Amino acid sequence: MQFSAEFAAEFEQLLRWRRDVRHFRKEPVPEDLFRHILATACLAPSVGLSQPWRFVRVDEPGRRLAVRDVFRRCNAAALSAQAPDKAGLYARLKLAGLDDAPIQLAVYAESEPAQGSGLGRATMPETVHYSVVTAVHTLWLCARVHGIGVGWVSIIEPEAVTAILDVPQAWRLIAYLCIGYPDGPADEPLLQRAGWEKRCDPAALILAR
Repeated sequence: MQFSAEFAAEFEQLLRWRRDVRHFRKEPVPEDLFRHILATACLAPSVGLSQPWRFVRVDEPGRRLAVRDVFRRCNAAALSAQAPDKAGLYARLKLAGLDDAPIQLAVYAESEPAQGSGLGRATMPETVHYSVVTAVHTLWLCARVHGIGVGWVSIIEPEAVTAILDVPQAWRLIAYLCIGYPDGPADEPLLQRAGWEKRCDPAALILAR
């Protein structure tokens, strides 16, 4: 299939405008739209066509509060570990949308899925987890197309979250996502706007051998 130059330009624009969202409106996401986003995420490639992703929607207030407590504890530890010249800036960063995002979604990997019959995993079993990351990215892009923001909360303890959600211990937490309508557009990463870091020249990341 051939794509037009106009589509190619819009696709690049989508990649540039995909943001890690931390500020959300509390407006609910329509259920049919959320289901469509999840279905689109399942179009992602996976090793051996194993489709090892498992989506766990976290709605119960007590579980949400428990996850929020895990984040608070981990964030406090991360703050105490910052170098003096970074600690003040770190303390001002908003690093999660747990209080406002209408949807919280834990994305797990089934580390030994029966589907796929092990194809492609003998020498690199971690490709199961990489496959789930591709599903997360696909979800993120589809959400952005429909005006929905996604924030990846990584300052948490996976084992603690797994216990809170009461899912199989063999599953591995890949991403904890906040999903909802963003509170305003952003054309550059939050951490870049805040002065924490900036994108480097892609040429510096490409090697030839």
